[in-house]
Amino acid sequence: MDPQRSFAVDVVRRLRKAGHEALWAGGCVRDALLGKTPKDYDVATDAQPDRVRALFGKRQTVPVGAAFGVMTVLGPRGVSPIEVATFRTDGSYSDGRRPDAVRFSNAEEDASRRDFTINGLFYDPLDNRVIDYVGGQADLELRIVRAIGNAEERIAEDRLRMLRAVRFAATLGFALDEATLAAVRKSADQISVVSAERIGAELKRMLTNPRAADALRLLATTELLPEVLPEADPSAGSERLARIAQRASPDETSASLGLAAVLLGKASPGAGTAAARRLKWTAKEAEATGWLLENTDRLAPACAAAWSALQPLLAGPKGPDLVRLYAATDRALVDVIEHCQERLAWPADRLDPVPLVVGADLIAAGLKPGPRFSEYLREARAAQLDGVAATKQAALALLGLD
Repeated sequence: MDPQRSFAVDVVRRLRKAGHEALWAGGCVRDALLGKTPKDYDVATDAQPDRVRALFGKRQTVPVGAAFGVMTVLGPRGVSPIEVATFRTDGSYSDGRRPDAVRFSNAEEDASRRDFTINGLFYDPLDNRVIDYVGGQADLELRIVRAIGNAEERIAEDRLRMLRAVRFAATLGFALDEATLAAVRKSADQISVVSAERIGAELKRMLTNPRAADALRLLATTELLPEVLPEADPSAGSERLARIAQRASPDETSASLGLAAVLLGKASPGAGTAAARRLKWTAKEAEATGWLLENTDRLAPACAAAWSALQPLLAGPKGPDLVRLYAATDRALVDVIEHCQERLAWPADRLDPVPLVVGADLIAAGLKPGPRFSEYLREARAAQLDGVAATKQAALALLGLD
């Protein structure tokens, strides 16, 4: 048995042995019923946090969300922790993000306070049965994302659920039911109450998914796109994302590539960097987004360009993404794509050979660090890449430093 699944079964078994109700809950149940291997497991139980901690021990538990009835249980080495949450009913959501208070309850009430029917399912791994209080199994069959109960109320409780509805529908290839879609459209401008970090995390999960094009189109349909990514080009962007997905293997699209694809042609490199920063992505992702937007058009003359001009674009870690982005544009030339891909397939020591001349060599030749220093290094590197100089001595001779 998969170690993660085995640990999840063991958590349920230990709770049940102690006399408590315990079930798998939420996304792991949904994914399993869809024939997917869950990435993680959540357990719901009638045991309250202090009881969970007493059963598993202080060294094996972390009370990260104890106020909301959530206790993290640590597993064996190499196995992800499992969140064990007490069945609860939520109070009012005054901040549009989290409940002001919770009341511990039972499985049926716990299911009713969740976001979508497909996420409101429970599973008993010991008796091998699904417990469905909200019609989630039927909606999985219908391939529909439907809010539990009143859609407007569910969205008012946590505005991030609007983006989650789009993500689930797009990445699963499902449709949004009419009431949920109408509720999202009605409240789209309220997404601003959600933190940039949470919005950025949802967009990242959408843009790196093979169905990113569907997600972008649905963001536009729900009127969320102008609110969360006003720089985006929904029509051309979705076409580029679809082309990238056709050429990419699963999980190959980086966040920066996805964002650059939807901004290309509408946003400047600086605006792309700023958008990633606004979404609280990493500095590396923000810089990569801007770099991709800045350099995509520079690949057009690749076939005629000197290798020393093209190599800096391809040899770095962002080179493959740059070629994927160029290939996704409607002006991409087949011979340019093939030319670049051929070079990307070269061995590392040919694609990016160790420089023949470095700063220490210039100092040894009698030069002092200064403005001319970097020019000498660029000239030596170009001579090396273009095959003009094959040795350090030859490169230094070209610089007049032999």
